[in-house]
Formats: sequence, structure tokens, C-alpha cells
Amino acid sequence: MPGIHKWLDRVKDGAVALGERRAQMQARRDAEYEAEAARERAAEARRARPRTPDPARAVPWGVRVAAEAGWRFLVLAATLWVLMRVIGAVRLVVLAFVIALLVTALLQPTVARLHRRGLSQGLATAFTAIFGFVVLGLVGWFVVWQVLDNLGDLSGRVQEGIEELKRWLLNSPFHVTEQQINDIAKNLSDAIGTSTSEITSTGLQGVTVLVEILTGMLLAMFSTLFLLYDGKRIWEWTLNLVPADARPGVAGAGPRAWRTLTAYVRGTMIVAFIDALFIGVGIYFLGVPLAVPIGVVIFLASFVPLVGAVASGALAVVVALVTQGVFTALMALLVVLLVQQIEGHVLQPFILGRAVRVHPLAVVLAVATGGLVAGIGGAVVAVPLVAVANTVTGHLRAYARDEHEEDGSEDADDPAPAPPAGAEQAPGQTP
Repeated sequence: MPGIHKWLDRVKDGAVALGERRAQMQARRDAEYEAEAARERAAEARRARPRTPDPARAVPWGVRVAAEAGWRFLVLAATLWVLMRVIGAVRLVVLAFVIALLVTALLQPTVARLHRRGLSQGLATAFTAIFGFVVLGLVGWFVVWQVLDNLGDLSGRVQEGIEELKRWLLNSPFHVTEQQINDIAKNLSDAIGTSTSEITSTGLQGVTVLVEILTGMLLAMFSTLFLLYDGKRIWEWTLNLVPADARPGVAGAGPRAWRTLTAYVRGTMIVAFIDALFIGVGIYFLGVPLAVPIGVVIFLASFVPLVGAVASGALAVVVALVTQGVFTALMALLVVLLVQQIEGHVLQPFILGRAVRVHPLAVVLAVATGGLVAGIGGAVVAVPLVAVANTVTGHLRAYARDEHEEDGSEDADDPAPAPPAGAEQAPGQTP
């Protein structure tokens, strides 16, 4: 019977081991229940404890928006300030390059036309540049010749005009006495006599300005030659400096900006030529001396929108006043106003309106800012820069909107991923 006893012992040991395992499993379940209950009690305690509000949510929404916009505005303002400081430090180089761009925009169609007719790029560039520089030199020589040729006659007419103006003031309803006129003349003479040192220093500064002007002209000439000959490769090299993600948008904005600049230069030249022609012819028939030089001054000043036309027209009226009298000055003023009205209401909208869409307020502010930063040169180049910036900004905005719409359509075609099981759905979301 020993075998039966061994079998009973094994059964008894198995029952004991099974009981021990069941006890261990029960203890494990009890521990898990206790841990779950402890977690629930801790969660209830956390929910019962008052929450500390998020500091960002405690700030009103309007203040947060104003702060976000404020620090971005400060970054932009600091960037513009640094940029203006850099431009001010190398103002001569920047102005020379911008003027070279304007001249290139005027001459580049001629180079392209000659190149299409069989000339090489180098010959077409050389012919166009030499012809353009010769024309500018002849115009400058003609203006100087006219001024020197009429200078003696002009001084005599100025003296006669001053005497006539004096007589007119004495007989005018302003009750000006001869003693008052003599006092004004004496004060002017004393001011000129006591300002000899200032005039001398101004003359020395004028020599420095003349050297800077000659240097800027040489820089502009060399820059124009290289832009006419190798402008495409220069633009491609510039594109390599732009980040790869932004390169397609900038590459599309470049040709549009160049078309705007070309249209502005051509249109401004046409408008300036018409202004100079009609005002010059008008004051010539009125007998005003130096009609041709005044016409050239009007042509050059018309490249400064609004301000240049007013200043050059005032010059014509002043010359008419001191040389021909009040009636001729009034007639000259009438001619200037008539031509400027035709320019503002017919020529500018018809020639420049579609190519350069810049508000008159933006034109005035741009001219004032350019004049403060870089003088007359800054006033000349300010408006075309604003027009080009407006074109580039509009294209980049449209390009970004189109890319966003394409990305949105691609995302709409992809099926939305299913939420994980047991996850809470957002309000308004359908399963």
C-alpha cells in the first residue's frame, strides 16, 4: 500500500499549493483594488482642491494680442533702424546703384532689341550705353551753354525787374514806403557782408559735394554697364542667397518688380518731357529769358513727383517776375498751373496709373522720407522703390495664399485619422 500513500501525499501537496496560489492571487487582487481606491481618493482630493489659474489666461485677450503685435513691431522697427543706418553710412554707393537700376530699366529694352537683331550682347550693351551717355552729356553741355550765353542779359533784366518790383510795391495797396524797401536792401547787404566765412565754408563743402557727385556718376555708369551686360546672371546669383523655400516666390516677384520699374521710368520720362516742352514753349512765347534751361530744369525736377513739378514751376514764375514784370509772371503761373493740371488728371493716370498703383499720400511720404535720408537723390529714387515694394508685396501675398489653398486641398483629399478607442470627441465632432 505504499504506492497509495505516495499518491495521497502528492494530492495533498497539490491541494496545498493550489490553495497558496489562490491566496496569493486574492492578495494581489486586494492590493490592486486598494491601489485603485487610493488613486480615486487622490483624484477626488485634487478635484476638490482649488485650482491655480494659468497666468497667460488671466491676461485679457486684447492685451495678449497687443503684446504679440508690439514685440514684433519693435523687432521690425529695430531692423529698419539698423538698415537705415547702414544705408546712411554707404549712401553714395546705394544711390549710385539705385540710379543705375533706373537707367538700366530705361536702356535695357534697347539692348534686348539690338540683341534680337543680330548684335552680340557686348556690342548691344556698348552701343546703347555710349549713345545714352553721349545724349546725357550733350544735354548737360547745352544747358550750361544756354545759361552762360544768357547770363549777361539776365543780370541786366534782373536789375530792371527789381526796380520795377520796387515801383510796384510803392504804388501797391500794401502801403510800403521807400524807406522800408531801402532798409530791407541794407539788411540783405549786411547779412551777405557778415557771412563771408560761411560762404567760403559753403564753397569748400560745395567742392566736396562736387567730388561726391562725380564719384557717384562713375559708380552709376559702371553699374549700368554691368547690369545691361550681365543682369540675368546677377539676378540668378542673387536668388541663390534666398532660402530655398522662399526662392520660388522671390523668383516670380523679380520679373514683376522689373516690369513695374521699367514702366515707371518710361512713364515718368514721357510725363517730364511733356511738362518741360509745354512750359518751356509757353514761357518762351511770353518772352521769359532762359526758357530752354528752365525747360531742362523742369524735365529733371519732374522725376521727383509732386514736389519737383511745383518747385520747377515756381522757378519759371520767379524768373518771369524779376525779368518781365508782374503781368508776365501771372501768365507764366497760368501756363504752369494749366500744364500741371493736365499732368495730374490726364497724363499721370493714363501713362502711370495702371503700371504704378501708389496712393498720393504714399508718394508724398516717400518723397519726404527719401529727401530726409539722402537728399535730392533720395527723393528721386523713393517713389520707384515704393512702387516696386508694393508690387513685390502683392505678388508674395498672392503666392502665399495660393500655396495655402493648395495645401488645404491636399489635406482635404487625405482621410482624417480615426480617433483612438475610448478617446473623447471634441464638441461638434461627428464620429
